[in-house]
Amino acid sequence: MDALKKGWFSELGTLWPGEAASLEVEEVLFHERSKFQDVLVFKSKTYGNVLVLDGVIQCTERDEFSYQEMITFLPLNSHPCPKKVLVIGGGDGGVIREVVKHPDVESVTQCEIDGCVVEVSKKYLPNMSKGYDSPKLTQHIGDGFAYMKENKNAFDVIITDSSDPVGPAEMLFEKEYFELMRSALKPGGIICTQGESLWLHLDLIKSMQKFCRTLYPVVEYAFTTIPTYPSGQIGFTLCSTSSDTDFRDPVHKLSDEQIKELGLKYYNSDVHKAAFVLPQFAKEALQESSSNGATE
Repeated sequence: MDALKKGWFSELGTLWPGEAASLEVEEVLFHERSKFQDVLVFKSKTYGNVLVLDGVIQCTERDEFSYQEMITFLPLNSHPCPKKVLVIGGGDGGVIREVVKHPDVESVTQCEIDGCVVEVSKKYLPNMSKGYDSPKLTQHIGDGFAYMKENKNAFDVIITDSSDPVGPAEMLFEKEYFELMRSALKPGGIICTQGESLWLHLDLIKSMQKFCRTLYPVVEYAFTTIPTYPSGQIGFTLCSTSSDTDFRDPVHKLSDEQIKELGLKYYNSDVHKAAFVLPQFAKEALQESSSNGATE
């Protein structure tokens, strides 16, 4: 593998040309080609075990909680009563771990197309995958598209924890996918998807915001910091079928005691609000896409 050289892993990607992040490798723990993608797990010198799919870092034990908590609690705490949740992707188990913590969640279904990622994560990322033991979980190893087509008006919240829009995940960033998610939501339902980086993919984000506004009355972009993702930042596209949803002001505000009980390390109600405050260049760009979009 070209990304592994002289004891270092370097993340080389077409979505961030001209740059690469590197981690020192202590030991390669797993490396095989699944039916869908190249799967690599290595023990790093400073970030613990690292999961890599098709040469791109998906998570590390040291900083994964930032992404997992934010992609989960931003939508769940914006919904009045998120009883039934669908997770598309998220084979490492981190989102499942966070979803099952929420006291209002009664059931969560996961659709992960690559069972290899699930099994590898159970073995090498035990803290992330511990949510797989929850009685709230129903796991479906298969195509999330087909599953949603068979389950209309079924979910309060849908979370898409995907890799970048290259290869098998490319279709998860297209209008047809967001239409399909809308059809799988109950009235007042909310979606949250991995939304890429303001620093690297602003044109893609603008395009997504524009077509989302033709499908949903409320569309927002939020972001979090995470050291091992390209540019150190990753975003989330959030949409609601209810015009009453205000993503910037969470319905469920967590006390310090609740934060401690849930074991949260990054998310709190202030961080929730701050996640939607964008730097000026991004604010202007997304306002432009908003003025060019129209809701049906």
